[in-house]
Amino acid sequence: MQAFFSVLPLTLGSLALLFLVVWALSVARRDASVVDVLWGLAFGFVALVAYGACESPTSRARLVLGLTVLWGGRLALYLAWRNAGQGEDFRYAAMRRRHGARFAFVSLYSVFGLQAALCWVISLPVQAAIVSSSPGSLGALDALGVVLFAVGFFFEVGGDLQLARFKANPVNRGKVMDRGLWAFTRHPNYFGDATVWWGLFALALSTPVGIFTLPAPLLMTLLLLRVSGVPLLERSLLKTRPDYKEYMERTSAFFPRPPRARAAKRGA
Repeated sequence: MQAFFSVLPLTLGSLALLFLVVWALSVARRDASVVDVLWGLAFGFVALVAYGACESPTSRARLVLGLTVLWGGRLALYLAWRNAGQGEDFRYAAMRRRHGARFAFVSLYSVFGLQAALCWVISLPVQAAIVSSSPGSLGALDALGVVLFAVGFFFEVGGDLQLARFKANPVNRGKVMDRGLWAFTRHPNYFGDATVWWGLFALALSTPVGIFTLPAPLLMTLLLLRVSGVPLLERSLLKTRPDYKEYMERTSAFFPRPPRARAAKRGA
């Protein structure tokens, strides 16, 4: 338990420094979108810092380090590819217009500082699982964690790939993606993201301090379901996709389930 609480100041300080450096880069480039790519990389960074602080890493520590780097690296590469050549994201561009010359300072705490704090809290299961020396062997909770991680990773990666292929076809411009995983949930990538973190929490729960990290998956799920995930994206899609409302009526917002039958059109 002492190892977990001892590593927290180190990971917090390391994250603060990392986000500060990337903030300075964003100011020089006049593009705050770099923080989106940093989000995934930061979790792998925290895992590496925590692993470096271990005196005798366990098999669980090595497993969680590998899973976290895999998840964070994949997400960072995908976002870097998706955002290449697109300019600054509309969210940050709107903030830049609103705050003018003050944007650099405002983004330091409202974008980079906030995301650093969120990353630190959400990564608590990773930190706990890596630095805890007991139990030394893997058990049932670890197996559950790996299964949940695998399911979440499948939905996240599969959803991103299916959507990328759909958007790459000019015929689909302005249409709603409702095929593959997207037929079962309107946000397979968000569902997958949340499930990954519940899996990492299950791995942490094998350790004596695991229960203290429960706020992490709860916070990630809350953000995706109620704050920056589903609500923010769907407000935009309702304005730009005429068929999106009908898609919402027949498709689960988050948890996968078979779609409802299409409603008959009036007057038919």
